[in-house]
Amino acid sequence: MSNPGNPANPGTPPDFFNRFPMREVTSGELDAVLAEADAPPLTILFLWGRDCPNCDIAKHAILSAPPRFLWPEVRWLHDNVYDDMEMANRFSLHGIPVFFVFRGKKLMGKVTSWPGIGDFANVIAGQIAALPGYHPPPTRPKLTLVKG
Repeated sequence: MSNPGNPANPGTPPDFFNRFPMREVTSGELDAVLAEADAPPLTILFLWGRDCPNCDIAKHAILSAPPRFLWPEVRWLHDNVYDDMEMANRFSLHGIPVFFVFRGKKLMGKVTSWPGIGDFANVIAGQIAALPGYHPPPTRPKLTLVKG
């Protein structure tokens, strides 16, 4: 639902989960999903709630620059914890949104609230860089403009 009267809360983006690739998971499914052998090495679990202003801000930020949140080493999962209290209890949530980062079944850390696009992307880039055997893609050479 859009909320044009409150610029601090832009409202829920329509069809967010159809527009950004996240797989829905429940508390009862999470362990099996994290153990999937063919999964990328990192998993981000986005825990959110319906009509949550801060969750909506995060969703809008993700949709504003989807390529910044898509990494070949990462898959996204999500759960509405208002409909899955077992998930909220499992992680002793005190607020949402929260993003848990897993390497396989091991919890590596969490990002609470929404830190902004740059900070979030930097945290995940750090987790990717720490993967065993990770070699960053070559960067393009920097060009220097010369007058003449």
